[in-house]
Amino acid sequence: MPYIPHTEQDIQQMLATIGVASIRDLFQDVPDDLYIEGSLPVPDGLDEHALYKRLSQLAARNADSTRFISFLGAGAYDHFIPAVVGAIISRGEFLSAYTPYQPEASQGLLQSIFEFQTMVCELTGMDVANASMYDASTALAESALMACNITGRSKVVVSQGVHPHYRQVVRTYLWTNSRQLVEVPTREGITDIDALHAVMDAETACAIVQYPNFFGLIESLAPVAEAAHRVGALAIACVDPIALGVLKPPGAYGYDIVVGEGQGLGNAMGFGGPMLGLFACKQEHLRRIPGRIVGQTTDAEGRRGFVMTLRTREQDIRREKATSNICTNEALCALASTVFMASLGKSGFRELSETCTQKAHYAARLLTQIPGVRLKYPHTPFYKEFVLELPRPAQEVCDALLAHNILAGLPLGDYDPAMQNDLLVCVTETRTREEIEAFAEALRTVV
Repeated sequence: MPYIPHTEQDIQQMLATIGVASIRDLFQDVPDDLYIEGSLPVPDGLDEHALYKRLSQLAARNADSTRFISFLGAGAYDHFIPAVVGAIISRGEFLSAYTPYQPEASQGLLQSIFEFQTMVCELTGMDVANASMYDASTALAESALMACNITGRSKVVVSQGVHPHYRQVVRTYLWTNSRQLVEVPTREGITDIDALHAVMDAETACAIVQYPNFFGLIESLAPVAEAAHRVGALAIACVDPIALGVLKPPGAYGYDIVVGEGQGLGNAMGFGGPMLGLFACKQEHLRRIPGRIVGQTTDAEGRRGFVMTLRTREQDIRREKATSNICTNEALCALASTVFMASLGKSGFRELSETCTQKAHYAARLLTQIPGVRLKYPHTPFYKEFVLELPRPAQEVCDALLAHNILAGLPLGDYDPAMQNDLLVCVTETRTREEIEAFAEALRTVV
């Protein structure tokens, strides 16, 4: 029998205090098809050996990138992870280290966080970075709230070229904080600057753009920053950090806040997590940044040391004055990214980025030679992702290609009904010429 600590009388008393009639009313936001009445349909317990065997059987049903050729992207990327990353992050000193509030006991972890912050600043062209966040979507939402707090305004403008999942998280954050989200449409896959200017006004806290955007296209950052600054708003960019190996960073265009997804920097896709949020900003906004910052200092004997410099506005310390509910960070994932970037170095990082670009463009040229297949946005530069327009529904094509052990990409019809035949394809440095050509050959047979 399951252990339930509350009696029926306890439950009814709590419901009455809250002001709802039943448990179902309490969870009314959960759709009926997801809500389970009664006991969970869970089988009887198994011993350790039987459980391991059962879980292995279930895991074998997953179409993972070790058995399938993956052209999926859209925020989670199949980049190669050097062995040194796993070797270092699996050391007991890092695995067991908790939040490093005591510098005398945590110098190694504090230094790794400081190095991570430094590298994020180098990549983004910004002045300061925090010790990481949960993922890109929550980092972007936190940046929107931060902009509202800095400007004292309540309207956030976001391009529809930003990942739809990120936009939904931003919308949820703003709704719970009584702020307004305004979406600006794209034109030929990139932000419609005329439409952006039309909605920017004295109530706008910030303008948000993704770089490269959800469709893999390289947005022009300067016009968005100019539109934001013209009305006294902040400019925010959400980046793929690996793209910054070849693209000019947002800081060079005067952006105020830069966030991004750091999963591709030495962290596995992991069927969707854990992820790693990057967050950087200008020096003048340092006191408004969510999360925590590690700084460099010297001890009483003049030796270099590292300390937790800033966390005074976190909700676990000054809840009534906090600007964010973030009170932790993805320290182990950030460490993996630090080791990853350090192992590549500046030239290696650039080479990685260039290789992604070259392979993606080779794949696009090859795939668009297939009759009926074309680039959706042929006139805009793209990085490692691009949208193919197919002669039949993209979901059907993806389903057919599973028989060839190919994860063909992300069908876009679920995000826009007008894009049922559109497929978002990602090509990273891990895809070989043979795999790309096998994809083209298989695609030719199913379209």
